[in-house]
Amino acid sequence: MGIEGESQWYDKGLSFGCTQCGNCCSGSPGFVWFDDAEAVGMAKFLKLDLATFMRRFAHTYNGRWSLNERKQPGGAYDCVFLRRDDKGKALCSIYSVRPQQCKTWPFWPELLASPAAWERASKKCPGINKGTFYPVESIRIIRDSNPPV
Repeated sequence: MGIEGESQWYDKGLSFGCTQCGNCCSGSPGFVWFDDAEAVGMAKFLKLDLATFMRRFAHTYNGRWSLNERKQPGGAYDCVFLRRDDKGKALCSIYSVRPQQCKTWPFWPELLASPAAWERASKKCPGINKGTFYPVESIRIIRDSNPPV
């Protein structure tokens, strides 16, 4: 992670526009980290008590909470809250209360680490390098609001 004011390869800004492909919510097994406040918000949104939410939709790994995944017939792992409409568009069934990690895609520190990392991510995400332009100041704010890895 760079220091505020430090030169970055993306100093001229980057573009991103979500295409609702769902690729950021599906693929290899991974983690969607969330904190206690986010857990409470998701449980409340789903009209569940916290214990029931955690038991149904989450697990711990190395002492941290992550959302569960569902293995799909083709072998991909989908976030437990990923749904698709009849045209294949990806929808998050908890979009308004999704974890911070989800809100900050694709401006994650590991994807901003180098132009090569950003380019690799663009092969999976058709919205990278398209859509809304984000100046470097906005990217830094989003990047720095990510939960620690």
